[in-house]
Amino acid sequence: MDWPHSLLFLLAISIFLAPSHPRNTKGKRKGQGRPGPLAPGPHQVPLDLVSRVKPYARMEEYERNLGEMVAQLRNSSEPAKKKCEVNLQLWLSNKRSLSPWGYSINHDPSRIPVDLPEARCLCLGCVNPFTMQEDRSMVSVPVFSQVPVRRRLCPQPPRPGPCRQRVVMETIAVGCTCIF
Repeated sequence: MDWPHSLLFLLAISIFLAPSHPRNTKGKRKGQGRPGPLAPGPHQVPLDLVSRVKPYARMEEYERNLGEMVAQLRNSSEPAKKKCEVNLQLWLSNKRSLSPWGYSINHDPSRIPVDLPEARCLCLGCVNPFTMQEDRSMVSVPVFSQVPVRRRLCPQPPRPGPCRQRVVMETIAVGCTCIF
């Protein structure tokens, strides 16, 4: 028997004599299998983790982040520019866009948070990337998104009673883009 045939013979014997239990392959998890019951929904999380999270922890963090952004807008040393220009030196995406925008504060006393930062387009047209001048053949429009807020629902003055809160989705402008 020449050596290629003997090599094939040894390979066949090693496959036949190999242990029948599968080895851990790369990428397979070692240790315990599935960790207990899962919470329903698209993002299945173990129930023991769900029960440990405060119900409004995410909403509180979200409101705190919005409050910080509003505080930065109020304390900004940069004057509120209403000029249609692109500043490529800044890292802020709203000033580098071909449809630049600024932020204003949307105030509503019956909402929590009371103040929301809202985008406002600085150009009627869009900035031409070759000339860096405003081009009115295109239009700069706001991009809207729905954000969760809590609404205060208080009874009218003749009827006394405590105020309630309800989470609702409010549409606000979050940036600007160019359209033809």
